[in-house]
Amino acid sequence: MPRTLRTARLAGAAAVALAAALTLTACGSDGGTGPAKVTRQQADSPYQGTVLSKHFDKPDLQLTDTAGQPYDLRQKTGGRSTLLFFGYTSCPDVCPTTMGDIGVAMTKLSPEERQKVDVVFVSTDPQRDTPQVLRSWLDSMGKDFIGLTGDLAKVKAAAKSLGILIEDPVVNADGTVTSTHGAQVLAFLPSDDKAHLLYLSGTEEKTYEHDLPLLAQGVAA
Repeated sequence: MPRTLRTARLAGAAAVALAAALTLTACGSDGGTGPAKVTRQQADSPYQGTVLSKHFDKPDLQLTDTAGQPYDLRQKTGGRSTLLFFGYTSCPDVCPTTMGDIGVAMTKLSPEERQKVDVVFVSTDPQRDTPQVLRSWLDSMGKDFIGLTGDLAKVKAAAKSLGILIEDPVVNADGTVTSTHGAQVLAFLPSDDKAHLLYLSGTEEKTYEHDLPLLAQGVAA
């Protein structure tokens, strides 16, 4: 199945799940597995992103950053507002548009606000996404964006803990690579280092522009 169709399938399924008020299976804050309900934007929430009624722990994930150095996600982003997205640099659609929209929204923040928000992109195609490739790709969207690459098994486990599907990359007959992955962006608040908000594929730039200043301030969802 072409990459674009597979992405649409995943995004469409997520949207249907939201509309039907179904649940995502993920690790709860108590370390056990259980249903994590997601709901539409709540009337009493200042955010425009989708509010999670059960909060996800930040993954315990150690990979390599774009400088070729070890990077511990929990340690490095602890106590900071963090946007987390899984994807790959040769993705033809959702990855560049999502990261590009976040990048534009980040430019609307003041320098002080930008310093309080970490944007983390984790590669689902680590064999091709070397630290150098990641840095070059991310620089076109945000010079301060954090790129991580490494053991795919670790990446898949981290994504699974958040209810995000990642499949092994497939090399097509024409040499292109298909890396099927969920297209959700999760926002972690600095108060407890848990994900409180979710942004689906297709989220408009103006939504990020509205929510990022709130995230920078650590406003509760």
